[in-house]
Amino acid sequence: MIKWADVIHFTNKGNPAPEKRVEKTEEEWKQLLTPEEYQVTRLKGTERSFSSELCSLFDPGIYECKCCGTVLFDASEKFESGTGWPSFTQPIKENAIGYHADKSYGMIRVEVVCNVCDAHLGHVFPDGPEPSGLRYCINAVSLSKIKE
Repeated sequence: MIKWADVIHFTNKGNPAPEKRVEKTEEEWKQLLTPEEYQVTRLKGTERSFSSELCSLFDPGIYECKCCGTVLFDASEKFESGTGWPSFTQPIKENAIGYHADKSYGMIRVEVVCNVCDAHLGHVFPDGPEPSGLRYCINAVSLSKIKE
């Protein structure tokens, strides 16, 4: 189980190695994604809060990266955070997510990305439920839900 100390370690010392890498040109990403998906995943945007049905969807299943199809989260780790974005307590595997310091907008946060294709997913915070205490606050447009 990943805890906040692990998140800080990965942010400062480097991320776990992914099983593979997916790299495309900006033009290839633009052809693959909608304008909103491109803005969020490739340009580190944020979708409007409460703009997706994924916030209130708690059916079993798996969530994968919209850009490359890497499995990121299991629905069993999803919880209602009240923030307006889907929230999870853990990634499906330690090396599915990459962590980077984000000092934008006068804040210090930890950005989370797909560790395979570097798609911006959202941020992780140390205010989630136990036992991990983590809240992965994820842009819904960066995810695809596949049924279990």
